[in-house]
Amino acid sequence: MILKIIVLLIFFAVMIGVGIYCRKSTTDVQGFVLGDRNVGSWLTAFAFGTSYFSAVIFVGYAGQFGWRYGLSSTWIGIGNAFIGSLLAWRLLGRRTRLMTQYLHSATMPDFFGQRFSSNSIKIAASVIVFVFLIPYTASLYNGLSRLFGMSFGIDYTWCVLGMAVLTGIYVLIGGYMATAINDFIQGIIMLVGIGAVVFCVLNGNGGFTEAVSRLSQIPSETAPNLQGAFVSFFGPQPLYLLGVVLLTSLGTWGLPQMVGKFYAIRDEVAIRKGTFISTFFAMIVAGGCYFLGGFGRLYGDVIEYNSTGTPIYDSIIPSMLQTLPDLMIGVVIILVLSASMSTLSSLVLTSGSTLTLDIIIPATARLHGGRRMSQARQLLYIRLLVVFFIAVSSVLAIIQAKSSVTFIAQLMGISWGALAGAFLAPFLFGLYWKRTSNVSVWACFISGVLLMCACMYCTFTGQMFISPFFTSPINSGVLAMLLGLIITPLISLFTPVKNRNEVDRMFQCYDREVTVRASISLMEEGNEE
Repeated sequence: MILKIIVLLIFFAVMIGVGIYCRKSTTDVQGFVLGDRNVGSWLTAFAFGTSYFSAVIFVGYAGQFGWRYGLSSTWIGIGNAFIGSLLAWRLLGRRTRLMTQYLHSATMPDFFGQRFSSNSIKIAASVIVFVFLIPYTASLYNGLSRLFGMSFGIDYTWCVLGMAVLTGIYVLIGGYMATAINDFIQGIIMLVGIGAVVFCVLNGNGGFTEAVSRLSQIPSETAPNLQGAFVSFFGPQPLYLLGVVLLTSLGTWGLPQMVGKFYAIRDEVAIRKGTFISTFFAMIVAGGCYFLGGFGRLYGDVIEYNSTGTPIYDSIIPSMLQTLPDLMIGVVIILVLSASMSTLSSLVLTSGSTLTLDIIIPATARLHGGRRMSQARQLLYIRLLVVFFIAVSSVLAIIQAKSSVTFIAQLMGISWGALAGAFLAPFLFGLYWKRTSNVSVWACFISGVLLMCACMYCTFTGQMFISPFFTSPINSGVLAMLLGLIITPLISLFTPVKNRNEVDRMFQCYDREVTVRASISLMEEGNEE
């Protein structure tokens, strides 16, 4: 116990120390929210990865989908690496950095407002961000409750409050740079920790071969005729597995806390390096988490079950870790704390800055005859809203822990589905296609939010949504994303573009000529034209 407490105290001291060290970068809004757009490849890549993977992944998703799909759940981690990281950086990174710098936008709603010349679109996007980031944030706290209860016997409420206060301190003091540096430190912990945990769990089950052999002998309830279902290539439910891969991978393209990392990156070299670093990070962390969860069935005699005999998925990973040595349990606690706090800091900074920059400042300017709010007051409002957001999500997490919705993945799926369903298509087409219209953006906002609200209502009431396949928030989120990718270009073809000349000027930011070294672009001498 003393060893665990010492490890925690060192971790907390480092996080707060980084916040104090970075306080000099928070003298204005650009510094506090974007780090003055001067963040290098390693910090940005790790900030992207650690915001991506949290306790929701390690405890909730790894446990739930590892139990359902066995070792084939590793495909989720592979999808996260190549679709959620590699393709996201390749397709969105450079264009996002160029367009947002041209528009002087610091948030995704602000990008929508300026790209489509519509203040109402900006406000609607801000409201969607704030509302649907709250359940996602609440889910982060839940991932810690069982691990802390197992290790320290600490009540869940105190776990929530401790994590909230610590995260709030270093975000409020150091802003984006403190978040990015802490994300880097936390990312290193996650890389080392997940490798050590996988090794220890496999070693405790007689090694990889023995663990796979035992897993292959467990029959599947959903595919009783498939021998060795949980060690098969695509598992017992390939279609449902595909839905999880798509939501957790493609969905990141529409999440404001993820895309916002591209706003702050320094230059072309940072983008190229960050692409590979982020992909490697996702492969190790996400792949390792889901691979670990795939062996959850070996612990069927020690995990918790509800009254209907269904496993309590959030208990699977903690149950797998109970037999580890005290030092390894301490490592796991720091791992999950790192994963959760990095994501939490990104979420609260995104939400606080969005409401301040996109709603409060414009509204105040209108009330005062167009007079701009001072930088000091803007920073004050952002910090106050960060505190408010942390407080609301903490209270929601504590209340939710006592309600009927106990699975982390349900909250995560609803949040991701609504945000990605509303934002992915308008953001992607807005970066690449001049013809994207305001009407199509509104249609995508409405369809994504309504679909997930209907799914959420059915989840709470126990009713079926569309069909048994779409009862899951995961599959409903995929439906919302795919529907957006269809209706956005389709409606744009039949509706006018607002301020076409201004849109043409925006896209010129991609066409300006730059000089690069030969190491970046090959060109034969005498053929420079």
